[in-house]
Amino acid sequence: MEINADFSQRVSVHGMGAAWVPSPIPGVDRRMFDRIGDEVARATSIVRYAPGSAFSPHVYTGGEEFLVLDGVFQDEHGDFPAGTYVRNPPTSRHTPASENGCNIFVKLWQFDPDDRSPIWIETSDAVFSRQPQRPGVEFLPLFEDRRENVSLERWSAGSRVDLASPGGLEVLALDGGFVETEETFNPQSWLRLPCNTVTGVTAGALVWIKRDHLRKLLAVPQIRPA
Repeated sequence: MEINADFSQRVSVHGMGAAWVPSPIPGVDRRMFDRIGDEVARATSIVRYAPGSAFSPHVYTGGEEFLVLDGVFQDEHGDFPAGTYVRNPPTSRHTPASENGCNIFVKLWQFDPDDRSPIWIETSDAVFSRQPQRPGVEFLPLFEDRRENVSLERWSAGSRVDLASPGGLEVLALDGGFVETEETFNPQSWLRLPCNTVTGVTAGALVWIKRDHLRKLLAVPQIRPA
């Protein structure tokens, strides 16, 4: 399966209007933003857990990154309420579930293969910093390594924000909205810009944003016999 698999192209998906696609697990559905592969895939999605749904224990060979959008996500490590940012690096093992249901924004198979750093950040009460060189922008760093930079940003209402992306960029609207090239992005709308794009947005939004990770795409996962 390939969905928005040409990373040289600008892509937008408006999640609230996208179809839910059932997963192999009853009660777990996905809105697929990009994907290369079938059930083992390089993927960016919003995943919905119905109350009481759960996966069996499994290992993330290629790593898993997610942000809890609403509800409470759970595994054997604890409860992760809305606003929690998690990175489960390659070789991580857990048992995903949600007693009362939740929605999470998830990226699979997109880690540096050598990354072994688990990250858990509760962002709901975190303090954002101002960026004097970027008027109207406050940010909260989530993760940075040699190949990517991940953060939350608040863009004040009516601000004009530069989205130049020398190494590629993805942005997911979490609250409020923004306009880019006359397209309006509301909560759960996602924009992916290829390397060397120069653009900007008119905004009033809280967004998740990832930069510089499209300079060198990681290998697509291969399904191996059980």
